[in-house]
Amino acid sequence: MVAAQEHLPRLTPQEYFAWEEQQEIKHEYFDGEVFAMSGGTVNHGRIGGRIFALIDDRLSESDRCIALNSDVKIKIQASEKYVYPDASATCDERDRQTTQFISHPSLIVEVLSPSTEAYDRGKKFKLYQRSPSLVEYVLVSAEEIEIEVFRKNERDKWEVTNYVAGDTVELESIGLTFAIERVYRGIEF
Repeated sequence: MVAAQEHLPRLTPQEYFAWEEQQEIKHEYFDGEVFAMSGGTVNHGRIGGRIFALIDDRLSESDRCIALNSDVKIKIQASEKYVYPDASATCDERDRQTTQFISHPSLIVEVLSPSTEAYDRGKKFKLYQRSPSLVEYVLVSAEEIEIEVFRKNERDKWEVTNYVAGDTVELESIGLTFAIERVYRGIEF
């Protein structure tokens, strides 16, 4: 999805939440400024839906962890920024006490498109890294069979594992392993 700045007066987070509930489309929030999120392609939606379904199915019987789709915001730690990933998971009890966003994700997934790839790899990833609870950041291509899993190691450094056609993807943060083809079944590029 692509963000376009709305020309509104600066809003507080509370004003943003109340205002956005009345809107037909989603908006990200950065320190008082609101940015409209444009829709994605059919492939983007199908791929995002499949990855969410895999995560949700894995966590469906968990008493601790929950899977969240692209309708749920993440509050960036130590800031007044709220963004929408394509999918996420949290195992933090504090996130069960909020209704409009989560703040302590363990897993975040972004489906890449040409218009968002640089942002998702760069500035948005840097924002997500502010969350000490984040263990894995997953970038899923919508233009070819490719998934990148960025995983925080024991030294708090990020390492990447690249997966392509024929590979088995592993998301250690939630104990999920799946054939990459499950995400791309029936997708034509």
